[in-house]
Amino acid sequence: MPEWSWIGRLLNFCSAYYTTQLVRCGVFSFFLMGLVMLFRKLFFTGQTFMRGLLWSSFLLIPFLGRLKLFYENQAVVEITGWITHKIMTCLWADRIYMAGIFITAACIFRKRRSLRKAASRMKKVSLNNMQIRITDMKVTPFTVGLLKPVIVIPEVIWESYSQEELMTVVQHERTHIQLGHLWFGFAWDILRCLLWVNPFLTMFQKQFRADLEDICDRVCIQRSGRTALEYGMVLLKTLKLLRFGTNDTPPAVTYAGEREFADMKRRMGEIAGFCPYRKRMCAVMAAAAILVIGTLLLAVHTHSYARCNESRDIMIGKYDNEPEIVSCDTEKLSQMISYDDRYVYVEREAFEKFLRENNANGEIWIMFGGFYKLPGLAGIAESCIYEGNSKNRIIQIPYESIRDNWYYKLLEICLRIRKDTEIIYL
Repeated sequence: MPEWSWIGRLLNFCSAYYTTQLVRCGVFSFFLMGLVMLFRKLFFTGQTFMRGLLWSSFLLIPFLGRLKLFYENQAVVEITGWITHKIMTCLWADRIYMAGIFITAACIFRKRRSLRKAASRMKKVSLNNMQIRITDMKVTPFTVGLLKPVIVIPEVIWESYSQEELMTVVQHERTHIQLGHLWFGFAWDILRCLLWVNPFLTMFQKQFRADLEDICDRVCIQRSGRTALEYGMVLLKTLKLLRFGTNDTPPAVTYAGEREFADMKRRMGEIAGFCPYRKRMCAVMAAAAILVIGTLLLAVHTHSYARCNESRDIMIGKYDNEPEIVSCDTEKLSQMISYDDRYVYVEREAFEKFLRENNANGEIWIMFGGFYKLPGLAGIAESCIYEGNSKNRIIQIPYESIRDNWYYKLLEICLRIRKDTEIIYL
């Protein structure tokens, strides 16, 4: 019978490794969400573009799970230490978290997929050489798809609007596409999946989308050359034609517009207060935001553990009816033990004295080198059995590296491991 236990070990390793990082990212996301909502209300109420840029700070969140402060900052250790300990020691917690990611992703992206399929079956029409889809659903115009976006317009609007009004509607949706808002929404959904333990990411996505909608409105008004009043009248006409909140509204319409009167009132207020903006200033703001995010990402990378951290630790274990760790004192053991790519070198007299002092009987194992993914989570090391029957002052023990083992090559693919050695769960 083939040995399949490696699959379980691999899954356990991956779930513990990624859950540990994602839960930490989730903790940060709570604080960041509070800051973003506070800044939106207190400092950037009337600054549309700045409100939108605030959300870009969430780009940092997925990269915070390996920060060294989780191990080196006493305050952070006290706050998050018990969470880390539970994740590392309770396999069921890791599996529940991974299951939550897959369930959330299935719910979110099933709706996206059903919407794309529905759009593919809609009637095609042409407007100024642009292909448009027509639907009989009572929704505001929306766009679906990432690589090949499709603009969908309700039939009642298609039949009631003039050519100029239809071009305004289409230009609004094309602006969403050009500004990358569809990709921003996709990234937000991925964040909701990975950090599903933070319900505020779902609760406040309405504000996230509203800020992107306001940006799109401002850009459309300035590009069209029309007044804010004319642009707003097109929206009001849409509100009169459509009935919001009907049962046939699809569950995952992308940028379908606000469905509640309070939201439309807020949006109309933003449009009424429109003032022309300077494109160069907006470009400078965007560049500054990119520079800040890039600098912060570099700082996070600098102060985080690498994906693979080389270990120079040496550990002694024994097997006498059951396995037991004798010593992990690398500083002391390195005075007696050294190694290269083919051999382990042991100073016999000093090492055997060490074994006697520690009552180490039975089969003695020397574990060395390798790497660790995160401190205390798991490590991988080479190993050999100590052969004490030699009378030489320095005992030279050959060992067979497991770097060519296919299982560890699989680990390299899954976890980007640079050194392939034996897994030791700590």
